Amino acid sequence: MAKKTTTDDPLAPVTLAVGQEDLLLDRAVQQVVAAARAADPDTDVRDLAPDALQPGTLAELTSPSLFAERKVVVVRSAQDLSADTIKDVKGYLAAPAEEITLVLLHAGGAKGKGLLDAARKAGAREVACPKMTKPADRLAFVRSEFRAIGRSATPEACQALVDAIGSDLRELASACTQLTADVEGTIDEAIVGRYYTGRAEASSFTVADRAVEGRAAEALEALRWALGTGVAPVLITSALAQGVRSIGKLASAPRGARPGDLARELGMPPWKIDRVRQQMRGWSADGVAMALRAVADADAGVKGGGDDPEYALEKAVVAVARAARSGRG
Repeated sequence: MAKKTTTDDPLAPVTLAVGQEDLLLDRAVQQVVAAARAADPDTDVRDLAPDALQPGTLAELTSPSLFAERKVVVVRSAQDLSADTIKDVKGYLAAPAEEITLVLLHAGGAKGKGLLDAARKAGAREVACPKMTKPADRLAFVRSEFRAIGRSATPEACQALVDAIGSDLRELASACTQLTADVEGTIDEAIVGRYYTGRAEASSFTVADRAVEGRAAEALEALRWALGTGVAPVLITSALAQGVRSIGKLASAPRGARPGDLARELGMPPWKIDRVRQQMRGWSADGVAMALRAVADADAGVKGGGDDPEYALEKAVVAVARAARSGRG
């Protein structure tokens, strides 16, 4: 889905990834790194937050090496760089170093627009990574994911997947990968339904739904089933976070608003508004905060911060289910 302009060579001296869709920004970086390491397996990759790039740092990172090694320098949130550092980057754009690829990630707004304009004027390869706010865009994304994997999915299956998962592109991409790994032949609506709506094929969203409804025993049962069938732990923490955030969003929305209006404002399909409205009974503001902390701890645990991802998930599920009852007297 990311659109490229100027040049399609990921080893161009400068790549400019513009937008606020995290998945597409990460993929833009991954493409450059993969191309660089294909050319030189020993490529040195430096991935920097804006506060790590101080005046003079870019010159140090791009200075000639004794071993003439290939290097990729990634600068995230480039719109937040200091004025002095932006001067450094603009100076570098005028004369990029050989064997070095600079990747600038920029939100694309008015902030830091001078740097954005300078990179474009210098002929940077540009990758558009816009936030996908329209259902039609997400539907096109799902279709493109299946095409990229080399598998066919019916239009009804693609729509069912978007309806079931919503606006999280990482979840959509992961679901496409999971379905193509598990299913042979064309993916149809019935297959999507079995995976993402029903007890027979427990998914990360089944776990999350039962947890935010306060049904701890059923959530734990669904969790064990999901893990046993190969659902990635990170998908489960993501679904839990999405479920709790949906409760928080709807709880803070104006009372009496119509489902259609809420759907547009909150970025959820109308059917999900009705479901979340039922799930949020029993929740309190403190409960939402407590649940989000528990899910964040579990996310760190499944991504390498703990020794037992399964235990981290069980703790989070119990904490979320307990938080779902925090507003009941």
